[in-house]
Amino acid sequence: MAFVLSLLMALVLVSYGPGGSLGCYLSERLMLDARENLKLLDRMNRLSPHSCLQDRKDFGLPQEMVEGDQLQKDQAFPVLYEMLQQSFNLFYTEHSSAAWDTTLLEQLCTGLQQQLDHLDTCRGQVMGEEDSELGNMDPIVTVKKYFQGIYDYLQEKGYSDCAWEIVRVEMMRALTVSTTLQKRLTKMGGDLNSP
Repeated sequence: MAFVLSLLMALVLVSYGPGGSLGCYLSERLMLDARENLKLLDRMNRLSPHSCLQDRKDFGLPQEMVEGDQLQKDQAFPVLYEMLQQSFNLFYTEHSSAAWDTTLLEQLCTGLQQQLDHLDTCRGQVMGEEDSELGNMDPIVTVKKYFQGIYDYLQEKGYSDCAWEIVRVEMMRALTVSTTLQKRLTKMGGDLNSP
């Protein structure tokens, strides 16, 4: 998997060419990657969710924060980035690789990494010196607590197949919310450098 990610990084760097940054626009490519990641998560289904009803849990997805008008543009980008980074971290673990088809898992991790790479081209320009302050921003803390609850749940359930199935379904919800946030950012103005 490390080779695939190294190759991916090389391709991203080559695609920038001598002109430098591609700019901070939320491209259609980012939306296509998001949709593809949702399809991959759907294909990773190994169990019937009905067989795991006893393991259901409300993880407290901060959906209303992301979909409502609570986030300003300067907060929306870091929240989107944090949701994607935490999603990548969740699936890029030893416990996760034991639970899923390796090919689908690698494709999902690569897709999430592609989204993060695209957003990284803008991250410094959008967040700048405020980066350290944004780590303590309430919406970011909310996202981190949400994912910590998922990690705690998996550990409590002994990383069982049903626990991973519940988390897979939850991550489909979370990535759907992040896609909604991407669309919202695009409507706010696809150029993330503008106020």
